[in-house]
Amino acid sequence: MQFSEEYRSILDTYLTSEPRFDNANALRPVVTLTFATSLDSCLSLAPGVQTALSGSESKAMTHYLRSRHDAILIGAGTAVADDPSLNCRLDGCELEHQPRPIVLDPSCRWAITSNTKIIDLTKQGKGRAPWIYTLTDPSNEQVKLLEHVGGKYVKIEQNPLEPNRMSWDVLLRDLKSKGIESLMIEGGGQIINKLLTDDHRHLIDLVIITIAPVWLGRGGVSIAPERTCESQAVSRLSQAQWTQMGGDVVLCGKF
Repeated sequence: MQFSEEYRSILDTYLTSEPRFDNANALRPVVTLTFATSLDSCLSLAPGVQTALSGSESKAMTHYLRSRHDAILIGAGTAVADDPSLNCRLDGCELEHQPRPIVLDPSCRWAITSNTKIIDLTKQGKGRAPWIYTLTDPSNEQVKLLEHVGGKYVKIEQNPLEPNRMSWDVLLRDLKSKGIESLMIEGGGQIINKLLTDDHRHLIDLVIITIAPVWLGRGGVSIAPERTCESQAVSRLSQAQWTQMGGDVVLCGKF
């Protein structure tokens, strides 16, 4: 898989610019939120249904972005539904440029096995073993399997305001303490919608969205963060730039 130098230069304008850090968030990684949607703002046809949206050019862009971040984060729902690889498959991408997969799995419902794609790719030297963040204790078998390939379970405290939910501030600070300087968040829908709300939007430094020329229709997993005020928009991106990549359009911007 290859990604053109022309497109790389456009993304690098955003990836290499100074993040908006203050004293509070200097203790977290630089965060990029990226995902692909349909024209009706859907990620998939239905919850748990893997749905291909990106064309070849924007798909290669995703892998380039992975090579430019220390870690890539998804939720357990996406892990269970897609059995994703979460690695970079660009030609010539060495192991040191592979991102660390981060999976948020509060109840340990992602039952990894030796045949799980991420585990298999790690054994082949084509990716890194995941760190799985949880609120509960995994089984000893799961712990041994993950540690055997260089991964680990990380148990953290729950959000005091949302039972059985993780605190994003605690999570990001823990990742920073473990050497993660840049984090790419790919989904799924619940995570994206949560991060786009007023309470969490300050945690995002860069947004990169692929828009595919297709309608998925009603019933899909949609991106529509909650509004706290009925008379105004949730938010607006600044420094927005639109780029045609094959049949898709890619939007880059910041809050």
